[in-house]
Amino acid sequence: MQMSDLRIALFSGNYNMTTDGANRALNRLVEYLLRQGAQVRVYSPTNADPAFTPTGDLVSLPSFAIPGRSEYRFPTGINRRIKRDLDAFKPNVVHVSSPDISAHRVVSWARRHGIPVLSSVHTRFDTYPRYYNMAWAEPVLTAVLRRFYRRCDALVTPSESMAQVLRDQRMNYDIGIWSRGVDRTVFNPGRRDMAWRQKLGVADQEVAVGFLGRLVMEKGLDVFSDTIDELRSRGVAHSVMVIGEGPAREWFEARLPDAVFAGFQGGADLGRAVASMDVLFNPSITETFGNVTLEAMACGLPVVAAAATGSESLVDDGHSGRLIRPGAIHHFAEALRGYIEQPALREQHGAAGEARSMDFSWDRINQAVADTYLRLIRQKPRKQG
Repeated sequence: MQMSDLRIALFSGNYNMTTDGANRALNRLVEYLLRQGAQVRVYSPTNADPAFTPTGDLVSLPSFAIPGRSEYRFPTGINRRIKRDLDAFKPNVVHVSSPDISAHRVVSWARRHGIPVLSSVHTRFDTYPRYYNMAWAEPVLTAVLRRFYRRCDALVTPSESMAQVLRDQRMNYDIGIWSRGVDRTVFNPGRRDMAWRQKLGVADQEVAVGFLGRLVMEKGLDVFSDTIDELRSRGVAHSVMVIGEGPAREWFEARLPDAVFAGFQGGADLGRAVASMDVLFNPSITETFGNVTLEAMACGLPVVAAAATGSESLVDDGHSGRLIRPGAIHHFAEALRGYIEQPALREQHGAAGEARSMDFSWDRINQAVADTYLRLIRQKPRKQG
């Protein structure tokens, strides 16, 4: 079987409703597959005001708006219309990217039809409850995820550190790596724009500690804020630059009244924003890879990150950044202080991170997923009739 023989039914919980690392990766994957001659049909909830135009053919799944997070819609299954569409498309592999109700239903559909299923794991869903005072639910959620992932033929996840977590949790026995790439035409040190910084109110001599990502509590906004407080209590001069939007923006602005909030940035504007920081601080533990970490590294920034899945596979501690125990406010502050007060260290570690980012080519990375599709089809011949 060749790439051009692939007929992929891709189920996503949020293909283009918001802009985040997982959505961008899925759209890049579809673009690559279509360019190689494969056929792809994407099934996802849709809303009236999506963040961007989707890549490929998109079929709207039945869904409802999530209370308090109206930018998201939750899929509710696959109805007769979706099943008829699947029957007409005749996929030879199913790819699910979110363990929601529709994904559960299509996995059952695929198993009945003898079609292999690949699941991509994009985030640490099992860690989310702790950010909403529901840590007691984590074991239950982990068990539900294990049942779902074990019904899939294989998993792919963006980093070896996350793959090891999945192995330790006994989620599946066939786990591969679907890493992430970075567009070097967008993210590079040459995008740095001091005039843009000045317009935001960041002086040339100030060291800007940056946050990049969706403004939601599970990104570690509380840890970020507490660390900035610690820097101020130590008398460490710096500024804070926040790039991104989200439902927790009001909370974050109230918590960091002196920070500069540049809002959502995309494309070349995002590259400019990242390169115009001086150090990225990423305290989140929910990512399986950390696109923002790689983008900052490509822009020549040192990164201070939580020692967690994703960042551990990118940041070389003490060489291109610092990896700190999650939630360790004083240690985060000390690591940031080192970069703020030592320009030579900042430049040295930023250069090392940029060199590391050169290893991430999107086409090579996406070909690994296509190879997995082909392998699963070979291993699991489709039922006849």
